[in-house]
Amino acid sequence: MPDPTLRVENLVTAFHTRNGTLRAVDGVSFEVGRGKVLGLVGESGSGKSVTGFSIMGLVDPPGRIDGGRILFQGRDLVGLPEEEMRALRGSRIAMIFQDPMMTLNPVLRIDTQMIEAVKAHHPAIGDDEARSRARDALAQVGIPSPEARLKAYPHQFSGGMRQRVAIATALLNKPDLIIADEPTTALDVTIQGQILFEVQKLCRQTGTALIWITHDLSVVASLADEICVMYAGKIVEQGSVDDVLDRPTHPYTHGLLRSVPSANPRGQPLRQIPGMTPSLLSLPSGCAFRLRCERATGECVQVPEMTAPMAGRRVRCFHPLLSTVPV
Repeated sequence: MPDPTLRVENLVTAFHTRNGTLRAVDGVSFEVGRGKVLGLVGESGSGKSVTGFSIMGLVDPPGRIDGGRILFQGRDLVGLPEEEMRALRGSRIAMIFQDPMMTLNPVLRIDTQMIEAVKAHHPAIGDDEARSRARDALAQVGIPSPEARLKAYPHQFSGGMRQRVAIATALLNKPDLIIADEPTTALDVTIQGQILFEVQKLCRQTGTALIWITHDLSVVASLADEICVMYAGKIVEQGSVDDVLDRPTHPYTHGLLRSVPSANPRGQPLRQIPGMTPSLLSLPSGCAFRLRCERATGECVQVPEMTAPMAGRRVRCFHPLLSTVPV
């Protein structure tokens, strides 16, 4: 089997504050191959975005990577000099941020920013070709009159349009890996579907690997090949998207799926997971989910390990559900 585009091994990213240490990413491992899509899902605060920022080398103090490896095409990114990481970002690894204003400079025109994104990594490309690439990328994400819109400033776009510009910028250099941090949250359903289609086509045609970070299980169901469910900094369930979403085995995954409005009977109160996500500064002993779990026993005060892969399926639980339990 060829090596995956990205392999993350026992990644630990912690924030060292005066109140204590928060392990936002705690022993996370996964891989994603060429042309494949990995969905990273979970509630807010589960560590999804910090995982993406860790891969990009964008974790700022007091945060730092305290352990593990991030192998991009066999090369460990942990500890890589900043100049070498800058050469990879935007060229071979791209990230689409949830907030487009983290990507776009408000005082520069769109064409200036997109042409610069091309020429920074391909200095031999002329302005005309770079501009043509930028125009085609805007058209790809559904922006009308892309030639005219290149001359606009970010404030002249709506929030959803700015997000589409950010997505187009990430696609410019056809990277080997794209990390998308909830990039379609601000978009309407029609445009979201169009962008998902274009992203899937890009992965198939160019072999680009994609990590899609989201809380929207319906997007993952239509887009991803594999899925990792995160809770309190750890992956609690991992497997093919069909297996995990159709036959969840971790109680947390089961609870997430039961909370989807379409899974609830019409006219009945929405089902929800009881309690709140615990603070990373005061996690309960053992399984972090045990205080919210109806299946918890005394055994759960111990830390559960990930089970060995069985047909590609792994779960971190002492009392997993049977695959026949209905959602």
